[in-house]
Amino acid sequence: MIKTIGLFIANFLLDKLIVAGWNRLKKGLQERQMDNTTDLEDFNAPWSEKVSEDFHVVVYKDKYPVTEGHLLFVPKYNTAEIIDDAFYSAYLEGVELVRSGKADGFNIGFNYGEAAGQTIMYPHIHLIPRRKGDVEDPVGGVRNVIPGKGNYRKSKETL
Repeated sequence: MIKTIGLFIANFLLDKLIVAGWNRLKKGLQERQMDNTTDLEDFNAPWSEKVSEDFHVVVYKDKYPVTEGHLLFVPKYNTAEIIDDAFYSAYLEGVELVRSGKADGFNIGFNYGEAAGQTIMYPHIHLIPRRKGDVEDPVGGVRNVIPGKGNYRKSKETL
């Protein structure tokens, strides 16, 4: 009987600790999101016309598109979880473009830091639709951000 009461108390206390920990975690995430929100229209940003919006991500047309249909997926909150949602949304949109025949492929890009070319210091994901013939040699895809380093087939031949 005493053993049963002890187990009951232990389980009760464990439940309380779990609930308290969960509530602290939720509160911390909410505060973090509040601190990391921003008015997306305040930037002198490379996005222009709003295409769509959901709870976490706003999609804009790029002001300076590299290809037709170049979109920017801008998270409403600067947190890893919401940035992940933006990447996933960009991926799904890219797949839909290919499935519908509006593109032959796509690249997804994220510039982080000045050395990587970031000019707007707020996270945003580029979806760049690709079409056959839009570049002479597409081998290497995103590797081409460093001129002369993209085509790994050519650099392997020179080794």
